[in-house]
Amino acid sequence: MPTKRAKQKKARKKTKVKVKAKEEKKPETEEDIKGYIASLIEKHSEILPENVRKELFDKVLAYKLSKDEVTEVIEEVVKRYRRAIVDPGEAVGMVAAQSIGEPSTQMTLRTFHFAGVREFNITLGLPRLIEIVDAKRTPSTPIMHIYLEGEAKKDKNKALEIAKKIKLTTIEDVSKDIVIDYLNYAIIIELDSEMLENRGVTAKDVAKALNRIKGKKGKVEVQGEDRVVFYTGVEDISKLRRIRDRILSLRLKGIKGITNTLVRYEESIGEYVIVAEGSNLAAVLSLDGVDYRRTRTNNVHEVMEVLGIEAARAAIIDEMKSVLDEQGLDVDIRHIMLVADAMTLTGRVRQVGRHGIAGEKASVLARAAFEVTVRHLAEAALRGEQDTLKGVAENVIVGSTPIPLGTGIVKLLMKYDFDKI
Repeated sequence: MPTKRAKQKKARKKTKVKVKAKEEKKPETEEDIKGYIASLIEKHSEILPENVRKELFDKVLAYKLSKDEVTEVIEEVVKRYRRAIVDPGEAVGMVAAQSIGEPSTQMTLRTFHFAGVREFNITLGLPRLIEIVDAKRTPSTPIMHIYLEGEAKKDKNKALEIAKKIKLTTIEDVSKDIVIDYLNYAIIIELDSEMLENRGVTAKDVAKALNRIKGKKGKVEVQGEDRVVFYTGVEDISKLRRIRDRILSLRLKGIKGITNTLVRYEESIGEYVIVAEGSNLAAVLSLDGVDYRRTRTNNVHEVMEVLGIEAARAAIIDEMKSVLDEQGLDVDIRHIMLVADAMTLTGRVRQVGRHGIAGEKASVLARAAFEVTVRHLAEAALRGEQDTLKGVAENVIVGSTPIPLGTGIVKLLMKYDFDKI
């Protein structure tokens, strides 16, 4: 029979073997960690959509968390995602309208914000928010933020060269004076040599632009470096004046619609960006040195025409969010996304008004409650429309209860046992 001492010795030997085995265990590889994270996330595939799962995997992997931390983060994400899901029957439209409308009453009516130089302004605040939801065809102050690629984004001189190519230069911009010579039926253009040098054009460029005039009858003569004479060949004085007005806006170089440019250094990204007054997205994106992936305009309709309806939706969200943030107003982005979804639902940008969303509702009474009541009712009667009373406004009008919203959306049938009553 083994002694007590022998038993203790045997136990110590086993302990040493266990410790040694533990020490010799292979360390976890990066593939093992990836597999562990992926398996944890995939357990919640029924709850989390694919794009959220992918982003969660990338973020967790990037921060090199421990297993306990990974589990904790994933559980927290699932909990927050569940909390963010909209309950069936929730009045999301009304909540969004109140959530955006109430903070908007605190907005200042300040229209302009200067962006770097005194003559450069951007419409902000309530006027800009109204422009967006009204789907105004052209913003009152169209602005482009043009991002650069290659050497230009780090080199100011190259950025300035691109800015010069973009900025529209007309004959009026480089002229000291444009007068009519009634004796010879000619238009004399006195050029500003300093402006010619600054804009990178010559008198010959002015002459070329004059030769491009549609239906031109006369001839163009360059007299020195700062004088161009256009013999119109027209003897009607009123026509002569109209030709002069037309000459003022003739393009010499640059992109139509962009009247001014400013090159500034953005410290947050460490590169030069061109801010342009005016907008012509299609033309700017085709320029060499311009990063078409990041370049943007505040003209939503132009974004839709060039990049499509999904890009227009993203532009509406960005523009509304930036206006509210600039005013220091905290509005949940989901409310803004709902407005953008409603505005772009049909594949075109519609305003939130009687010519758009409100005027195209399926409910006759809802349309009539908004504006031009008689016309909506008369047109609906002529077409024999029916109102299914599914919305809030129409149910309030007819006094129907309960409104099919929230708890009122539930239809409950109960079976009674009358023998026991």
